Amino acid sequence: MGLRVGVVGLGVMGAGHLRTLVADVPRAQVAAVCDVDVDRARLVAGEGVCLHVDPIALIRSEEVDAVLIASSDATHADLVLACIDAGKPVLCEKPLATTAAASLVVTEAEAALGRRLVQVGFMRRFDPRYAAVKRELDDGVVGRPLLVHCAHRNAAVPPTYTSDMLITSSGTHEFDVVRWLTGEEIVTATVLTPRATSRAVDGMRDPQLLILKTEGGVLVDVEVFVNAAYGYDIRCELVGETGTLTLEPAVTPGFLERFADAYRHELIDWVDAVADGGPRGPTAWDGYAATAVADACLESLASGRTVDVRLAERPALYG
Repeated sequence: MGLRVGVVGLGVMGAGHLRTLVADVPRAQVAAVCDVDVDRARLVAGEGVCLHVDPIALIRSEEVDAVLIASSDATHADLVLACIDAGKPVLCEKPLATTAAASLVVTEAEAALGRRLVQVGFMRRFDPRYAAVKRELDDGVVGRPLLVHCAHRNAAVPPTYTSDMLITSSGTHEFDVVRWLTGEEIVTATVLTPRATSRAVDGMRDPQLLILKTEGGVLVDVEVFVNAAYGYDIRCELVGETGTLTLEPAVTPGFLERFADAYRHELIDWVDAVADGGPRGPTAWDGYAATAVADACLESLASGRTVDVRLAERPALYG
């Protein structure tokens, strides 16, 4: 029998994860699902999968070994805390929580437990294109990093998308990528906004340019443009002392197509790691640090000033 996984949330992301677990992760068995839309949950999960209406009941179920959380952002922190309380490994889609303060509560709870249970869904670390950039940087191909140029473009977003979400939903991935590539924490954030695209609705400030600086002095610019019209386009160029590394380009209709390989590798690695003793991917601290950068960016967006990223002391559990 494989690792019995319970999936909480069966929207676009959760349904995609469920399909990948079933089709591409041989050591996984989808044992239970939970969604507020019971009819959708049954349709997505099919027969033979236990259906819960209460996510806490799924987490506590003796039929579930590990939990994948893909429900709405506001539910993440409480559900991850419930997994820690139950001693269940959990893969939580980003963000870990909607604020740095709530994310810190999760990291402190896991640190108090003394062992890792939490992995955050920063799947770009598992993307072959990003992995190639990371490998060449670590091998010293371009020397020490000096600058990182990033772009995150969507063709369009739902009408419920807000100016803040350019940072908290789209920008968060870039924050983790920068921390992962450079091995350094981000210490300051400045958000600049040009005139808005005519495709933005209800006063949305789109695009935005996020200027970040790491503790070692690497300067980063992140363009976030969520009404770019032409497609989903993720870019990254790292400038080192002796050369540059550039992410192989790929314009796709959406994120599921662009990062299909990354999601598959992420889930295979998570299931294998949990089955063999515990998660080894992005940590709760990584989730907290990214949210702390987002908080600083939101403050800068509102004030127009450069804002320091405020981080707590890192618990020993996270190295």
